[in-house]
Amino acid sequence: MSKFSSDFIPAEAASLADENALLRASLAEARQRIAALEQGSDNDPLTGLPTRGRVIEELERVVGQAERHGTPAALLTIDIKRLGGINAAHGEIGGDAVLVHVTRSLSALIRTTDLLARTGGGEFALILDHLDLDSAIETGERISRCIASSPVDLGGRSFAIAASVGVTGIISGDSVADVLARAEKAIAFAKSEG
Repeated sequence: MSKFSSDFIPAEAASLADENALLRASLAEARQRIAALEQGSDNDPLTGLPTRGRVIEELERVVGQAERHGTPAALLTIDIKRLGGINAAHGEIGGDAVLVHVTRSLSALIRTTDLLARTGGGEFALILDHLDLDSAIETGERISRCIASSPVDLGGRSFAIAASVGVTGIISGDSVADVLARAEKAIAFAKSEG
């Protein structure tokens, strides 16, 4: 029987159709997994908070609103003091416990419209939408006091923690680069203050 006989073509076509359906299903599953991985990469695995990429996206939106509507906003940069010492004394588990504790404390303080993110090590960013600079400064001071007044329990011992908080206003005419540059200066100044 020839490869092109009428008896052989329908069976081969059915087999190819089955194979094609399997490949399509595998491709759909792979796309779902990729989407799930991309979604997961937007969040810090320890705290569940968004990461720096999401902060940049949100800053673009907030800077655009400030430009179009004159809507004030602020970026707070928060750095947990002496986290390296906690890691050295209590291991990474101790440092992780501090970060989770701070995340919970900050999350309880902010509005649902604000964006809190972990941007690295012991660093957090907080975008306060529709908030003027004076109110943002008050919020930064309240955050600093809250962290200082809420010790973390590590192995049955209570440890005080502290944070430096830099406050950067966002106004019409700003670019994302402008805001980020001022935020770097603000947190450097806050750290130098003690």
